[in-house]
Amino acid sequence: MKLTVSQGDISFDYHFTVFVEYAPVDPPAEGSNPYVTKVFDYMPAVGQFTNELPKYEEGDTQEDMNQKVLEAIGDNKRGMITLGGFGGYVTVGFDHTIQNVEGLRDFRVLGNAFYANANPNPNAPEGGSCEPGVIMVAYDPDNLGPDKVQWYEIQGSAHVDPTQEAWYEMAKGKGNDVETHFNYRITYYRPDSEPTSREEWGTYIKWDDNQGKSGYKVKNQYHAQPYYPQWAGETLSFTGTCLPQNAIDESGAGSYFVLYKFRYGYADNEINNLDDSAIDISWAVDSSGDKVNLPGVDYIKIYTGINQENGWLGECSTEIMGVEDLHLLKQSIATRP
Repeated sequence: MKLTVSQGDISFDYHFTVFVEYAPVDPPAEGSNPYVTKVFDYMPAVGQFTNELPKYEEGDTQEDMNQKVLEAIGDNKRGMITLGGFGGYVTVGFDHTIQNVEGLRDFRVLGNAFYANANPNPNAPEGGSCEPGVIMVAYDPDNLGPDKVQWYEIQGSAHVDPTQEAWYEMAKGKGNDVETHFNYRITYYRPDSEPTSREEWGTYIKWDDNQGKSGYKVKNQYHAQPYYPQWAGETLSFTGTCLPQNAIDESGAGSYFVLYKFRYGYADNEINNLDDSAIDISWAVDSSGDKVNLPGVDYIKIYTGINQENGWLGECSTEIMGVEDLHLLKQSIATRP
């Protein structure tokens, strides 16, 4: 924190740190559910699966869509929802506090990431369809609700140093934006009408950001429904951490895009049964990037972390199938050093 003391033209800044120590979290009650039991908010960004995963029906409200998300991914149902392009999110909760156990990873966000099995690049690192979602967590010992608590972001590998990603130099050489942009903001604009010809697909839904860039989310031949969430307003704005663009056209002809895996710390980035799909609550940091000491978390928010178009594959969009408490499931996965 900074305390500024001033009189007239004279001003002094005093910097100091406040340490907050929480009481230990009680173990979950017998019979607690290891999986999602509540969906507080769901707002996907523009995407080819938006309005389909889950299905929007005319007249659906925000509450209706939240309920459809819960029916898809709650209680280990392992349906699938899309978060659309950058910033689209879902906020979920549980019937207990997920404990932060020292030295272990604490929860897993289930996605549909998989590796390429026919990459023409024989020396390529791990990757295929890895569409990373940034994860946020909140602890609520006073049951205030997700709108009234402090949120913290899980510091994944690209938050720390994107140059250490195995594919970084490859992506840089292809002209990808390989920077990590903190406090990135994007706005999408509802189209006046749906495209009536293929020639209009490339200028379908306009977006602009706070980096001075703009572009379009593109329609494709595989998904005919509207890509803008139909229950939302005329514009949609999202703010968060925008990760480096991880997609490379390995064919050189637009036919084989590979979305490469980040090292750790994100949703829908690693195969679900592998260790690096699991998250340690101790990786949480505040808005300044300083580590925080949470005894557990009550709420988890996931949002799509990349603004990227991948040719015929469409936009990078995080997909979610659920969240699970690893301790209740008796899974012991060591944290990273």
